[in-house]
Amino acid sequence: MSEPRTYLDQRFSEPNASAITWHKTRAQIEKAQLFWITTVRTDGRPHVTPLVAVWHDGALHFCTGAQEQKALNLAYNPNVALTTGNNGWNTGVDIVVEGRAEKVTDRDRLSELAAAWQHKWDGRWTFSAGEGGFTHGDGRSNVAEVYAVHPTRAFAFGKAPASHTTYRFA
Repeated sequence: MSEPRTYLDQRFSEPNASAITWHKTRAQIEKAQLFWITTVRTDGRPHVTPLVAVWHDGALHFCTGAQEQKALNLAYNPNVALTTGNNGWNTGVDIVVEGRAEKVTDRDRLSELAAAWQHKWDGRWTFSAGEGGFTHGDGRSNVAEVYAVHPTRAFAFGKAPASHTTYRFA
């Protein structure tokens, strides 16, 4: 993945603010423990829920059960927003990643992602590559569909000074 074009939006930034580099934003995405995913229901209502995700090979990855609301929503509309940050007003950076969720079914890729989950979570999230998704425990039943979101656009909202950085991906 090539580096995104980065812009500081002066309308929403303090005069002494500067754009947050993609390197810094990506590093925060990589270490974030919790994300909020926004999907769209078939009737147009939003659906927001927390989940864990892993940044790997230029995309943000998450998993969900096939019958969970977010999976049903993604079958209808694959556009998502994933959000992470903190609840403090004066410290940290809040991040929004937008893109299309694409199902990952390749067994080799799923094995790579299972290893990435294992590494990030020190073994607390342990999956195996199964037929079309992650399996857990006995390995006989798929417990999760896996999705990749290659960012089309992302935002970083800095605090103290307030800044609004936009990243556009080709």
